[in-house]
Amino acid sequence: MKRFAALFTALDQTTKTNAKVDALAAYFTAAPEDDKLWTIALLSGRRPKRTVVATRLREWAADRAGLPLWLFEECYPIVGDLAETMALILPDATRDSDRSLTHWIGEIRALARLDDPEKRARILDAWDQLPKIERFVFNKLITGGFRMGVSQKLMTRALSRATGIDEPDLAHRLMGDWQPDSTSFESLILTHDPEADLSKPYPFYLAYQLDGGPATLDAPPGNWAAERKWDGIRGQLILRGGNHYLWSRGEELMTDRFPELARLIDHVPPGTVLDGEVLAWKDGAPLPFNALQKRIGRKTVPKALLRDAPVILYAYDLLEWDGQDIRARPFDDRRALLEDVASGVPDDMPLRLSPLVSFDDWDRLAAIRDGSREHMSEGIMLKRRDSPYRDGRKRGDWWKWKVDPLTIDAVMIYAQQGHGRRANLFTDFTFAVWDEDQLVPFTKAYSGLTDAEFRIITAWVRKNTLERYGPVRQVTPQHVFEIAFEGIQESPRHKSGVALRFPRMSRWRHDKPLSEANTLADLKDMLAAYG
Repeated sequence: MKRFAALFTALDQTTKTNAKVDALAAYFTAAPEDDKLWTIALLSGRRPKRTVVATRLREWAADRAGLPLWLFEECYPIVGDLAETMALILPDATRDSDRSLTHWIGEIRALARLDDPEKRARILDAWDQLPKIERFVFNKLITGGFRMGVSQKLMTRALSRATGIDEPDLAHRLMGDWQPDSTSFESLILTHDPEADLSKPYPFYLAYQLDGGPATLDAPPGNWAAERKWDGIRGQLILRGGNHYLWSRGEELMTDRFPELARLIDHVPPGTVLDGEVLAWKDGAPLPFNALQKRIGRKTVPKALLRDAPVILYAYDLLEWDGQDIRARPFDDRRALLEDVASGVPDDMPLRLSPLVSFDDWDRLAAIRDGSREHMSEGIMLKRRDSPYRDGRKRGDWWKWKVDPLTIDAVMIYAQQGHGRRANLFTDFTFAVWDEDQLVPFTKAYSGLTDAEFRIITAWVRKNTLERYGPVRQVTPQHVFEIAFEGIQESPRHKSGVALRFPRMSRWRHDKPLSEANTLADLKDMLAAYG
């Protein structure tokens, strides 16, 4: 744990990429293999499940520190992090321990089998033998909020330096449904068997946002293939060994949520991996994302949803063919093979080929992009025709040129403090629109303003609070903000009847009086046009 806590500190104290990679590479060179494996798991999102509720941790920490709980609760939002708050208030350890990261994770997981008094005794014992930094790391692990400020890409780069294995190869080895309990550092990293896990996906290739338009690209229009950017769930469909597996971009296995795709086993040959968008699809066209969203959180899908929101995979790339990894081949070659695959699949199967968009110049492509919402699309994807399928986000070959967001002017009516470095600022706001002479809340937003603007609005909130509801403050309706969002849909859970996709504050409308904010009727018109 001392070595891991030192790594945590080194990563926390620098913003320089090379310094982070150096620290990680040194750790992966010297740490025990089981600790290396758990570190890889933690940095790739495989954290141990929470075994103690936060309420109990706060109570036990306050009691051990000899503080009233109300004082702890006052400190917590100021510090902005529960694990750090507990580490700061607890008295110094009376013993020293040199147990490993793996040992302490095992202790945390073992708490799941214990009742509260036993959990309390174990946790107090741990706190009493861990110095502040190690205790802080232990607290981060036990609260389930562990973050190290390092992307998986940086971790893979450091691991490559420590092992001598190429980054793309490592990125692929780290994909899939592995856990530290089910593998070892040796078998996962050093002597990896590609046949060991037939469900393993490839790292997804991610596009950069094209802000200046395609005229800023370093190649003429003929060097690029274009297609629509679909509003679904990015997924890889893997057909190997007589089975199929569907993985999301977030490395979540979603096979059971979309049982329709099992039919493709009989029409797509084994040894095939398709990259595409899972879309709710009916009557030859995509349905709004809202239809697909109803299926996302379910482990089993009822017949009514299968009937009302059937899905397809809208395929746009081929990563594996005849059991061979073909990601290094040019996009045009992979696309030609993909078209052959799609041509052999009957029309009533849940697979479609995402069509390429034909254009002669950038002006024509801009006009096509402007009509994206009419096709239930978010914009245009541009892919260099000679590009390989890379891993992660690489600049230059793939670009997403999204349509401009929808906007509406709304009134701030509630405010709440943020967390972490913004714990002393009000950053989370609820917004409303007019319904005749009433303000109706319809969305929340917490991003888009500068730190300076957040400080100004925080001072105003403190002076203009009407009521308090726990951490939330009702404020005087006065300030109008332009809210940008990517989509709008019906929502019976909201009083307004609508919900927005990815809302954020695009600007503070100092120029607009309260009376000129938009109305609920304006939102309903948007819903009719774009929902």
